[in-house]
Amino acid sequence: MPIFGLIEYEQASPAARAVFDDIMLTRKVDRINNFWKALANHPPTLARIWENVKQVMGPTRLDALTKEMIYVAVSATNNCEYCLHSHIASARKLGMDDEMLSEVLAVAGLANETNRLANGYRVPVDEAFR
Repeated sequence: MPIFGLIEYEQASPAARAVFDDIMLTRKVDRINNFWKALANHPPTLARIWENVKQVMGPTRLDALTKEMIYVAVSATNNCEYCLHSHIASARKLGMDDEMLSEVLAVAGLANETNRLANGYRVPVDEAFR
């Protein structure tokens, strides 16, 4: 159960509605997902996070599918069910298939395991890596 109610477009403040409009325009969609509706309870946070998303997830040297697969890996690691489902859906739209998803999750799982081992053993960083 959410801590705050979800703010629908019709009930959104003018500031939140402006962000909703930009989300729909930028993403070429006709609906706002629940993440943004939840953040609309605090329009300054909604606006800040949306600006960050546009900056980080927008066109750069990394292609959109790679960014979404990284997001899937981090979401799985952070145990964010909402983000995991959201970014799997986005990655699938960009061409990720089941085999690719399995590989992303395998790499994320391996990285978590080896990171914990390296930290547990307090392995010193090789000079060649610095």
